[in-house]
Amino acid sequence: MYAWIFRTLPGPLWLRIIFSVILVLAAVAMLMLYVFPWVSQFNPLTDSTIGSPDS
Repeated sequence: MYAWIFRTLPGPLWLRIIFSVILVLAAVAMLMLYVFPWVSQFNPLTDSTIGSPDS
């Protein structure tokens, strides 16, 4: 799959490398900004009870 994406990008090798880096950075940014915060609300492991006044 990654080879297919790299082959379909336009331009010479140096331009395809730049486009690939931009695509990877965009994917990471989308995950960090939208996907991970949305999924974290369903994760029960983020509920901390250490240092609560009830203990």
